[in-house]
Amino acid sequence: MRHRTVAELMTRDVVRARRDLPFKEIVKLLSENDVTAVPVVDELDRPLGVVSEADLLRKSSDQSDPSGLTPIPHIEAWERAKAEGARAEEIMSAPAVCARPEWTVVEAARLMEVQNVKRLPVVDETDKLLGVVSRGDLLRIFLRRDQAIREEIDRDVLQQTMGLAPSAVTAEVREGQVVLRGTVEFKSLIPIIERLCRSVDGVVSVAEQLSYRTDDGRSDSH
Repeated sequence: MRHRTVAELMTRDVVRARRDLPFKEIVKLLSENDVTAVPVVDELDRPLGVVSEADLLRKSSDQSDPSGLTPIPHIEAWERAKAEGARAEEIMSAPAVCARPEWTVVEAARLMEVQNVKRLPVVDETDKLLGVVSRGDLLRIFLRRDQAIREEIDRDVLQQTMGLAPSAVTAEVREGQVVLRGTVEFKSLIPIIERLCRSVDGVVSVAEQLSYRTDDGRSDSH
């Protein structure tokens, strides 16, 4: 079994901003390219940070309401510094949280979750920008065809990993939902098979209707 890698899913034609790009030029860059964020790079094309619409909106939220009806929200000193920034390097969220192209979908998704970010610049061994992978890119694995998912389960999980005959257990896949049917030798194999099927890219859920010949569970008798 093989999880898809960041290199397979990332966007390679990356819009980026130089560190000295002025505020209005950043807004224009996002608008013209229909993106919500761009990596900010140095002279060697190494990501320094990411500037997003949220970063840019701090400037608007820091402005007072002429009518006096809306109070200025309290913001931390670092947020105020961003709101007052005029160039990309002053506005961006830094340092850049980056991924490597050989990482799996699982590794990238976990980093996004831990760091609470929506996208990751992808860099090579010299930290040079190669692409960007977003949450949307990672979700593309759920667009895999049911037939491709079933073939991977049959070949990689049931036959190669578990060593089962093709007639022993069958997998039915509809809209990414897997149903396993058949008979295995030992009861303890059932949760293992189920867990391995869940790890296949594109699988939404797994239900099993498996029987077993031998209950090899631990006995409570002494």
